[in-house]
Amino acid sequence: MTTTVTAYAATSATEPLTKTTIERRDVGPHDVAFDIAFAGICHSDLHTVREEWGNVTFPLVPGHEIAGVVTEVGSEVTKYKVGDRVGVGCFVDSCRECDNCRAGEEQYCTKPGMVGTYNGKGRDGKPTQGGYSQAIVVDENYVLRIPDAIPLDKAAPLLCAGITTYSPLRHWNAGPGKRVAVIGLGGLGHLAVKLAVAMGAEVAVLSQSLKKMEDGLRLGAGEYYATSDPDTFKKLRGSFDLIINTVSANLDMAAYLGLLNLDGTLVELGMPENPMPIPAGALIFGRKSISGSLIGGIRETQEMLDFCAEHDVTPDIEVIEASYVNEAYERMLASDVRYRFVIDNSTL
Repeated sequence: MTTTVTAYAATSATEPLTKTTIERRDVGPHDVAFDIAFAGICHSDLHTVREEWGNVTFPLVPGHEIAGVVTEVGSEVTKYKVGDRVGVGCFVDSCRECDNCRAGEEQYCTKPGMVGTYNGKGRDGKPTQGGYSQAIVVDENYVLRIPDAIPLDKAAPLLCAGITTYSPLRHWNAGPGKRVAVIGLGGLGHLAVKLAVAMGAEVAVLSQSLKKMEDGLRLGAGEYYATSDPDTFKKLRGSFDLIINTVSANLDMAAYLGLLNLDGTLVELGMPENPMPIPAGALIFGRKSISGSLIGGIRETQEMLDFCAEHDVTPDIEVIEASYVNEAYERMLASDVRYRFVIDNSTL
């Protein structure tokens, strides 16, 4: 038994997304089925459907920022019931046996790796399809509970953009007495600012220009600097304990590492197209580190949602109809969104 649902799918790397139907599996003993109310549009969706990150099995339904309401649960499900507000992020399964999975870091699953919410392969051998669709069926262990304090439309982007920024801020102990810089004020960056401020850190935004300065300060940043101004790098030398890089552009890493103080860390969240050279001296003088971070595990994602509910942290969003998705992609490429597009799936 399967269920047919309406969706928006990419049929190739060069064609626009079009309306179609896909099959969702029958609800198994450990599955949760839910109607998708809202789906965030992540830059990863665009990279994937245009095959910029590797081969894709078409047709492909993107979307891994998914929020909705439970319609059916399997006979052995214990965590959720019909009517619960739930979400799904970037993955829908993992091996559950490797050290990383057992440690609650399923995103770093080593065999064979986490199963992506879309463009992955499920246990049934079929390609996974994402959230630009009416409904989805997911194993209960990969479903998140959305607190009542967070509206479903604003919850959706937290399931990728939220956890992608929360995880490194937590891991590198952002909090009172820590100076944090956020590179880029986009979908990820604006949430990094809000989360770091909520954790009690002193926050600065490093953006190419000052055109979003008013927004940055409104979101809670104490300082805002233009990286196109060479004086910025002189003025801020040795200023930060932690730098969160949310952009995928190729940057002068030596210049940014120069902004860290002793034992500071720069964390990469974006994936630039080309390798970036890092002079050894930029690390050695100051015992500095460069690191990376990938989303978060299920346990930490739930922790993030609860933190956001408690501290009233939600993304700034623009809700769109499903038929607007291709225009939204073009506007996202042009950085013309403040700060996350969210599809109203009732318009499917």
